[in-house]
Amino acid sequence: MPHSDFIQLMKEKAETVQAIVSKINHMEQAFRYTIDLTQKQGGKTVAATGLKPSESRLLKKACEASELELLEFPLRSHTHEIHTSLTPVDWGIAETGTLVIDSSSEDVRIATMLAETHIAVLPASKIKPDSESLEKELNAVLMADTPSYYAFITGASRTADIERVLAIGVHGPQELHILIVEEDSE
Repeated sequence: MPHSDFIQLMKEKAETVQAIVSKINHMEQAFRYTIDLTQKQGGKTVAATGLKPSESRLLKKACEASELELLEFPLRSHTHEIHTSLTPVDWGIAETGTLVIDSSSEDVRIATMLAETHIAVLPASKIKPDSESLEKELNAVLMADTPSYYAFITGASRTADIERVLAIGVHGPQELHILIVEEDSE
C-alpha cells in the first residue's frame, strides 16, 4: 500500500473518532492554526511541549502578537489555565487513527491531558499502517535503560455512564486536532 494511502486512512479513522484532521506544510502553519483556533474558542493560553528552541521563540512571538500567553515550564503551576496544547507526536497508527506520544515528561502529560483542546503535529513519514508496524520502535524503547511512558491517544476524551450517556472531555481534552505535516515539505 502506498504511503499516501496510510495518510488517507489515518485521516479517515481519526475523523471517525471525532478528531479534526488537517494537512500542513511546516511548523509555522501549526503555530498559526493553534493561535487562530485558540482565539476562535475564546482561549487565552497555549502550552507547547517538544518544540525546538527556535520554534518556541517563534511561537512565543506569534502568541504575544495575538495577545495570547504561551505558558512557561514547568506546567504544573498552570494546570488550571491551559486552554490549548500543541505537541509533536512520535507516530500515528493509520488502522485506528491513533497517536503515539512519548509522555515520559510530566509537562507532556499535563499538556495532553489538561488542555481543553489538544493540537497534535504528526509528520506524515511517521504514520504506520498498524500497531504491529511499530514493533521495532517500541522494542527499542523497552530495551532502553531509562524509564519511559508512551501514551496512545485515539480521539478526544470520552466516556459514558451506565445509561450510555456520552460525555466528552471528562478525562482529557474536549477536542483533538491532528495536523499532518506532508513529507515532501519537511
